Amino acid sequence: MGTHILDEAKRCLQCKSPKCQKGCPVNTPIPEMINLLLEGHIHKAGENLFKNNPLSLVCSLVCPHEKQCEGNCILGIKSNPIQISSIENYISDYSLNVMDLKPKEKSIGNIGIIGSGPAGITIAFILSLKGYHVTIFEAHDQIGGVLRYGIPEFRLPKDIIDRLRDTLIKLGVVIRPNTLIGPVLTIEDLFRDGFDALFIGTGVWKPMKLNIKGESLGHVHYAIDYLKNPDVYTLGNRVCVIGAGNVAMDVARTALRKGSKEVSILYRKGMEDIPAGKHELEYAKIDGVKFELYKTPTAFTHEGVCYTQTKKVKHKDGEKIINVDDSQGLFKCNSIIIAISQGPKSNIISTTKGINVNKYGLVITDKCGRTTKEGVFASGDVVTGAKTVVEAVNYSKKVAEAIHEYVSKKYTTSTN
Repeated sequence: MGTHILDEAKRCLQCKSPKCQKGCPVNTPIPEMINLLLEGHIHKAGENLFKNNPLSLVCSLVCPHEKQCEGNCILGIKSNPIQISSIENYISDYSLNVMDLKPKEKSIGNIGIIGSGPAGITIAFILSLKGYHVTIFEAHDQIGGVLRYGIPEFRLPKDIIDRLRDTLIKLGVVIRPNTLIGPVLTIEDLFRDGFDALFIGTGVWKPMKLNIKGESLGHVHYAIDYLKNPDVYTLGNRVCVIGAGNVAMDVARTALRKGSKEVSILYRKGMEDIPAGKHELEYAKIDGVKFELYKTPTAFTHEGVCYTQTKKVKHKDGEKIINVDDSQGLFKCNSIIIAISQGPKSNIISTTKGINVNKYGLVITDKCGRTTKEGVFASGDVVTGAKTVVEAVNYSKKVAEAIHEYVSKKYTTSTN
């Protein structure tokens, strides 16, 4: 065990009312986890973490810890917070290979999970451990969703997702890859074939357009598409990324790792307004990402990005960003990647009656993930829009219980 992990664990004050735990969206039992580790009960610590969050290993790497557990550590007020993420990562990484996961009960019911991102994987684990027969339908050739196809390898190694897949298979979960539900197989087909409940966790894979001239040119790409397989792109030496969120930082850092010499973020506001997390921004700077601030793209050409200079002015409702007159310019680059946002695709909604969506195309559910169609549940980004992995897990735990209640009641009623 790394000495620094032990040193960090020993720094824990074992607060009676742990703010670190309250700062975690899934209420990870952090003091208990650390105490078990120090007492030599790493197996128990790992089991507790997994029971609370099946994606504990993933979350230990990709969560915005500075805003959640570590950001609420009492030691962070006058000193450095405990590296809770490192401790959780060590325990979860060790435990995933040695836990003896078996269903504690046998439940009657056939559950279909459409999409295998964070929400789908979480629900697959919870329901398979309850003894249900679970089938995952995945549009890609591998499970993982945004974990595999949206987060770069340097932030989340793909072998972690492979290990989660192997664990699911050992639990009896059936995975059907390269199967897009909607155009060919429909929701009604699945119900016809004996599925008792269906879960939709298809994420948000439709990139948002800027709707400006030049967006269809060959050197213009979308972030969510680029991150799926960066190796198939030839970006050239000079790359411009439009947007300044976490996805934009991932794209910029990936492009540098794939050989581009100069990668710049073009953003219409100032550095203090950048929506990316503090750590993501800092790592981007360390990696050499440049920033072109107060510039709004107006068109794309073969030479690069046409832009208008902007500035921040005081307004009666606060501050406002406005264009500067006669301030057009051209930012020369070989490739452009748009990273402004993404929304859900309509493969399922367009082929299914009774599932209501809002004006953004997101599935409408109640607080437990029940959609407006009987027997169909949903959670994750397809319901909330793009959120963090841990938020998807938190919501999906409630949805899994709602599915369990629905299916068990269905069979209880049928036998009476």
